[in-house]
Amino acid sequence: MSLRPHLRPPAGKRLHVLVLGGTTEARELAASLATRPGVRVTTSLAGRVSRPGAQAGDVRIGGFGGAEGLAAWLREHKADAVVDATHPFAAAITANAARAAAATGVPAVVLRRPGWRPGPGDRWHPADSLTEAAALLPSLGRRVFLTIGRLGLAAFAGLNEAHFLVRSVEAPEPPLPAHSEVLLARGPFTVDGERALLREHRIDVLVTKDSGGEATAAKLVAARGLGLPVVVVRRPPLPPGVSAVPDVPTVLSRLGFRPQMY
Repeated sequence: MSLRPHLRPPAGKRLHVLVLGGTTEARELAASLATRPGVRVTTSLAGRVSRPGAQAGDVRIGGFGGAEGLAAWLREHKADAVVDATHPFAAAITANAARAAAATGVPAVVLRRPGWRPGPGDRWHPADSLTEAAALLPSLGRRVFLTIGRLGLAAFAGLNEAHFLVRSVEAPEPPLPAHSEVLLARGPFTVDGERALLREHRIDVLVTKDSGGEATAAKLVAARGLGLPVVVVRRPPLPPGVSAVPDVPTVLSRLGFRPQMY
């Protein structure tokens, strides 16, 4: 699933790009495309965040109704390309986008920021799922800093011997662990701030998803400095035959815009 090099619409037609958004990269891409003559950009948001950041171009809120619904939208709105710039863990949306692109013949590409990589001094414990992450905790610590977003906390609800500090942009969905404290906050975070938070709450293990990016990476640096173990949930695999590009400039290049126009 990839964009054809130098994708251009027929003469006299605007290039219509659908961006499946919800990430910083999606906002950056939409902002860049919206300034270009002859380009129309529509960003689709799932609607899981009540106050999303400002978006350039057109915005639609809500799901499409699976791959078939997305395919119908691409046809109806005469989209020339679709860029899946959703969160690295939005596996269902990515699968639906791949199926819709194949069904309609609309060129598509997945934009994914690179994942985090452990460095010297890191004590990382990889897990393939939230359930596997929860199973690792009893041997690692009892005061847990849980930074997996507001969904999926049910995997940790049965750990009654542990205390959880749960950080999320919006109120997490129940069930929550029996002993938990919720902290509502939005990044970016600083290393000094994260270190102070870990010390204040006497955290002895961190749990996070491999979201990548700089906005929330400071907790990893802070944990390394304090010698804390970190349970890192791996990203779900991309659908068969689908590859990803790492940044906005690469997507713009695939759309046919020259590097100096970035």
